[in-house]
Amino acid sequence: MKKTLEENNRREFLKKCGLTTVPFLLPTAGLDAMTLSSDETGSPIGNEIVNFIYDGLNLSPRQYIDKLRDIDLANRIEPDFYGKGGSTQLLEDEFARLTGKEKAMYLPTGTMANQLAIKLLSGKNTKVIVPENSHVFRDEADAAQSVHGKRLVPVGHDQPYFELKDLKSSIDYMKQNEVFRSGLGAVVIENPVRRANGMAVPIETIKEISAYCKKNGIKMHLDGARIHLAMAYTGISLKEYASCFDTVYISLYKYLNTTGGAILCGETAIIDQLAHQIKIFGGTVFQSWTNTSMALHFLEGIELRLKQVVDTAGKLVTELNKIEGLKISALNNGTNIYDLSLASHINSKELSTILYKEHDILLRPSENGLLRLAVNESLLLRDFNEIVHAWRAAIKTFSK
Repeated sequence: MKKTLEENNRREFLKKCGLTTVPFLLPTAGLDAMTLSSDETGSPIGNEIVNFIYDGLNLSPRQYIDKLRDIDLANRIEPDFYGKGGSTQLLEDEFARLTGKEKAMYLPTGTMANQLAIKLLSGKNTKVIVPENSHVFRDEADAAQSVHGKRLVPVGHDQPYFELKDLKSSIDYMKQNEVFRSGLGAVVIENPVRRANGMAVPIETIKEISAYCKKNGIKMHLDGARIHLAMAYTGISLKEYASCFDTVYISLYKYLNTTGGAILCGETAIIDQLAHQIKIFGGTVFQSWTNTSMALHFLEGIELRLKQVVDTAGKLVTELNKIEGLKISALNNGTNIYDLSLASHINSKELSTILYKEHDILLRPSENGLLRLAVNESLLLRDFNEIVHAWRAAIKTFSK
């Protein structure tokens, strides 16, 4: 009876947090140096796993199925038909409302959302200015050039993001040095910046660039894959961010815990062209409800939950910095990622193994002693003091 009551109390707590009720599947990426044994749920000792690796919960297949069942039992999931109706339509309508845009549409991937936004915003213009360290420039297989006939012009070399002066300089250079002026179609900003460890672009910088682009008739696209993280750490609303751009892409799996999918928001004239473009490039799927119903569930209350994560992370960093041999530092304009440095006598791979095997905590090891500590909603799954104690106990094993 006591065990049943404890389980019910735990489930009630997780329901209030909007989180799943089962533990996590151990990811293998970045942990290949560790030899771990676990039960079928991924937890070696039966606790909910706190992960300091991902933006979201990293649900296992079993968790995902269980969560969909819970969602369906609470409010029957209505399927879509090639993206029409059901939870997909509900999600699109909600994102249009949250961003203040006229319309939104589900796409199968973020890369497709970025690339189609660039294509449609640019029209016959061929040049697109992008951050040099952005996902669009570095991680999308030159799709803009190879598929859509657009030339990406990188700005802000070795910088986390570019400023208005950098943008103006690049535009002036093209005007002065190119004989055949094919036209600038769009400017892209990524926020937060993945390759800058989740750094948020200052809103003042975004607004300056936006004002300049609007004045000069240049369209703007936001790669906002992780924009909710920026919101949580800056206090700036999604609608305020979105107001600076013509189109906004938001990921569904980064922190809405789906297995994939993206949302693109913008004017009706742009969004209404997407269905045909998605079909052309092979992205039309029969049904999307397995992703959109999950995203719709976790979207409710996300701002409150991420605010709780921010507050909890701040307290956790304060407590962990009291442990000898451990130093955690917030990044300038950072969001959910922190620098974590270890004393020379603490081996990060061994620490990661101990944290997982003995405390159900995931930490990605590093070869040079400097680690990245990413916080997410899994912090809300366990008692705060229990997490602190686990770190103290793990570090203590390396005492000289």
